[in-house]
Amino acid sequence: MGSPELLTPTQLADAFATGAQLCVLDVRWTLNGPPGRQAFDAGHIPTAVFCDLDRDLAGRPGRGGRHPLPTPLDFTLSMRRLGVSRNRTVVVYDASDATSAARAWWCLRYFGHDDVHVLDGGFRAWVDVGLPVATDELPPEPGDFTSVPGGLPVVDAEGAADVAARGCLIDVRAPARYRGDFEPVDPVAGHIPGAVNLPTGASVGADGRFRDPERLRQAFAGIGAPTDDDRPVAAYCGSGVTAAHTVLALALVGQRAALYAGSWSDWITKRQRPVATGPDPR
Repeated sequence: MGSPELLTPTQLADAFATGAQLCVLDVRWTLNGPPGRQAFDAGHIPTAVFCDLDRDLAGRPGRGGRHPLPTPLDFTLSMRRLGVSRNRTVVVYDASDATSAARAWWCLRYFGHDDVHVLDGGFRAWVDVGLPVATDELPPEPGDFTSVPGGLPVVDAEGAADVAARGCLIDVRAPARYRGDFEPVDPVAGHIPGAVNLPTGASVGADGRFRDPERLRQAFAGIGAPTDDDRPVAAYCGSGVTAAHTVLALALVGQRAALYAGSWSDWITKRQRPVATGPDPR
């Protein structure tokens, strides 16, 4: 079904036509925006089930950050309710650019599901090629997925600091947030010392689709992120959502990067951790 990570709308439509056993998750979500459920109810890919990022793909906010990882048990229960099974291909999508769908991809892969694809270009790409849209919601067949953590690398605060010292720690937030010019969400502005800045949007084009692998390699090479050696690479954002998008982009060029799941919202929970401000030193 296409690349190991991405699927085109045509490939997904062909899979439906051949009767493939699919579980399609609609993960539309925006930080401080209208609930994704409203968009789902207005129209979604047929057979899709709405996956609530805050409820299904994160634990309770606290010292682990604003979107800590769910516990294995909670993730198991959520995925079974959504119809996820080990023998069923999972396809995840959001509005267009995969910034929230990548969180679902990452969580499913981390918790042990090996057959997960992101719809490249999301719901917008599906509509743009004239494929059908549904407004009804069919209850999914209960799934049998069981979480087994460890399918993808993850780092905590200490691990993130180590990556910044020995490899490449990527801060994927907007440059103004990285510099500490302002912080619209968290109580402290700035970035982890030693981190370099490459906003999430650099990995996709105006149509929300991932850039081709050569352009991705060039972007990562520009910040010193290795795609062909063993130096450690990790990504973080505000709360571990959009950083998963950069982990996915790195996977597209063959780099196995870690996610700092707690990200900046976890880093600042301990005052003794240093905070840097100012432009990227490169």
